[in-house]
Amino acid sequence: MNLIILEPSDFVGPGHARLSGRRQKHILEVHRANPGDTLRVGLLDGDIGSGLVTVREPGFIELQVELQRPPPPALPLTLILALPRPKMLKRIIEHATALGVKKLYLINAYRVEKSYWQSPWLTEGKLREQCLPGLEQSVDTRLPQIELRKRFKPFVEDELSEIAANSLKLVAHPVTDNPCPVDIRQNATLAVGPEGGFIPYEVEKLREIGFAAVHLGPRILRVETALPVLLSRLYPGR
Repeated sequence: MNLIILEPSDFVGPGHARLSGRRQKHILEVHRANPGDTLRVGLLDGDIGSGLVTVREPGFIELQVELQRPPPPALPLTLILALPRPKMLKRIIEHATALGVKKLYLINAYRVEKSYWQSPWLTEGKLREQCLPGLEQSVDTRLPQIELRKRFKPFVEDELSEIAANSLKLVAHPVTDNPCPVDIRQNATLAVGPEGGFIPYEVEKLREIGFAAVHLGPRILRVETALPVLLSRLYPGR
């Protein structure tokens, strides 16, 4: 936990926060903080700063908080991601959040099992819970906006053109001659399919609205591996 995320409900007075539970345990067991120690903290969807430990009790820790700077800039990318299987979903959302993705659409595709849409991890609260470790890891405070779209064709035909307007439109697809560009220095919309990839019909629908298919080389990667590779190629150092 490189950043202790604070929420408005943690504050018991101006600049004074009280923490218990998971964050208190981490502060005690990992940081081994005592009164007088300073931790790096950030207000959820707000600024980053420092928290001076003022009280350490068995059930809680209190911090005197000063917030001085904004979080890092968002990645200039909208991610269109075919819904992964539930056990991969948590890792992928955490990785995407840590890499700075702030706009994410989870969509349906032919190779997405219908049962995936019944996962309890798709509720608003659970999606938020999956994002927090990514923010804590990357020293960021801004939660990504995550939207669910259960029908592929209506989403592509009715919404995606506007979502992707004024951006470089790319779809990750192993069966193409075009390598993924590097260091593009512009806004992008990236579509990533499920395990096994988008089927040809889906790739063609994306091409009809201006998406170019790109690959990462001869190796076929799992989605959770391919996504960080794609983002690091498009925006190295970001």
